[in-house]
Amino acid sequence: MGMPAEKSMSFGPSTRRLIRRLDPDRPKLLAVIGLAVLSVMFAVIGPKILGRATDLIFSGVVGGRLPAGTTAEQAVQAARASGNDNLAEMLAKMDLVPGQGIDFSALGVVLTWALGLYVAASVFSWLQGYLLNDITQRTVYRLRSDVEDKLNRLPLKFFDGQPRGELLSRVTNDIDNVSQTLQQTLSQLLASLLTVVGVLAMMFVISPLLAVIALVTIPVSTIVTGLIAKRSQKQFVAQWAHTGTLNAHIEEAFTGHELVKVFGRGPEVEEVFRERNEKLFKASFGAQFISGIIMPTMMFIGNLNYVAIAVVGGVRIATGAMSLGDVQAFIQYSRQFTQPLTQVASMANLLQSGVASAERVFELLDAEEQDPDAADPVPPTVRRGQVEFEHVSFSYNDDQPLIEDLSLVAEPGHTIAIVGPTGAGKTTLVNLIMRFYELDAGRITLDGVDITAMRRDDLRSHIGMVLQDTWLFGGTIRENIAYGNPQATEEDIQAAARATFVDRFVRTLPDGYDTVIDDEGGNVSAGEKQLLTIARAFLANPSLLILDEATSSVDTRTEVLVQHAMAALRTDRTSFVIAHRLSTIRDADLILVMEAGSIVEHGTHEELLAARGAYHRLYSAQFSGALVPADDETTSVG
Repeated sequence: MGMPAEKSMSFGPSTRRLIRRLDPDRPKLLAVIGLAVLSVMFAVIGPKILGRATDLIFSGVVGGRLPAGTTAEQAVQAARASGNDNLAEMLAKMDLVPGQGIDFSALGVVLTWALGLYVAASVFSWLQGYLLNDITQRTVYRLRSDVEDKLNRLPLKFFDGQPRGELLSRVTNDIDNVSQTLQQTLSQLLASLLTVVGVLAMMFVISPLLAVIALVTIPVSTIVTGLIAKRSQKQFVAQWAHTGTLNAHIEEAFTGHELVKVFGRGPEVEEVFRERNEKLFKASFGAQFISGIIMPTMMFIGNLNYVAIAVVGGVRIATGAMSLGDVQAFIQYSRQFTQPLTQVASMANLLQSGVASAERVFELLDAEEQDPDAADPVPPTVRRGQVEFEHVSFSYNDDQPLIEDLSLVAEPGHTIAIVGPTGAGKTTLVNLIMRFYELDAGRITLDGVDITAMRRDDLRSHIGMVLQDTWLFGGTIRENIAYGNPQATEEDIQAAARATFVDRFVRTLPDGYDTVIDDEGGNVSAGEKQLLTIARAFLANPSLLILDEATSSVDTRTEVLVQHAMAALRTDRTSFVIAHRLSTIRDADLILVMEAGSIVEHGTHEELLAARGAYHRLYSAQFSGALVPADDETTSVG
């Protein structure tokens, strides 16, 4: 059951395809971008205003220490006269009044503006987050709906080639991971990119020299992030591929838990689990470790940049080229500049993980679908149940023919029994009637209409099917029977239950028809579960019945009762019965004996026994007292 290694799609196309799924919410996206621009703009202006507050405080402190009654120009000249040119340049850049302390009135106005800007930025950011959350959840909602619709359009052969746990992992784990990625990255990514642009503009306004120093961070960060991300992407693809294979193994082992215990294969199952869990651990560890290096690396680069700006800024204050408030604002901007870069880098691992999951979901969405229904479907008008095979050929694989040039007619009201060894094509024959698979050649008609000219839903509404492998849904016994006909009344349900002898064991249950059973039918016996599926088919009142060894799990006495009920149900209905116990098909109108996809014999029970061919050998193998050579004419038949 090992799955082939996942081949990663390229990161860019997968990301663009994921982003295109946001297109239905484009107006909201434009609103989100507008709100983000306003939020970032107000947040970016804040440090510049706070820098003005710092200048007011610093000027007040310095002015308070200068002699009162002098002017600012006199204070600058005095500093030059004492040989302190740097101090003179710094005083010349300051807006101060000697002898006057801090202007708290002006400071209050500046701080009020700063507070208002930050409050507005927070409100716009909240609105942006609210809208973006709505967009993200609607996108994931549509993705889940598309996957559900896709599953309903996929042919049965797709599910035959997919471990159930692997498929479930794509539908649940991978979509949840895509949801988490969109939720956590879109908002931060948009805000971070806008912040970088806004902060960079303010940095150039304050000091082009320091802005150029800060810009060195971008190429260094881009190169480092690219190198690390390239290595971690493969690990994320492997991580989610191994998650799927591990889920497939767990689902298989838990479903067959009793069988594992019976044959003592627990250690083997545990060993397979250990191996796959080890592979998942290594892939997950590698992905998270490699991508986790990005954050500390970016912080290190940001700290080097911070030190360089602080040193150069201090020198420019000392020389009077910049004010203290501008340097303080620039340092804040440098933090605001490196922080979004660090956030974008830290989101790389989450983004890669989400894109890897999106690739797996897209692979499912891109899977080849079943042939579409006819453009102008023929609606069913007659419900007689006549089925005709006309030169039908079919194979699961092109190089292994199974059914070749098969022709037969099943008349309304007749019971057609299909017998033969395992792999002869018995179940395939009825699957073709249901149009679970498409024919390679020939055609099948139902009441004279080619089944490919009908909608699949219309075709299957004519057919009731009971499989050897029964399945019940989580719910009450009443709901499970009514699944065959949602419009059925309580009287209809109980009538079907009585006809199939379900009623007799349901009456013994404390809650009767309201008894809740789990989806595996674990709280009813195998025979009772099969009776429930037969009752479900009875309630559907189909014109064509397909019974795939439908009495294999009932006891001998119940089998006799069910056979009587089926005889009544088969009146005016065509029935295809796949049987291994030949005692159940003695009264069939026509028995088809299949070998290697071909009908080698056909006739009634008595005719086929008299022919002493393939059917005779099968019958003798089941009922003779001992097996004897096929060429011995004295073979006894029970």
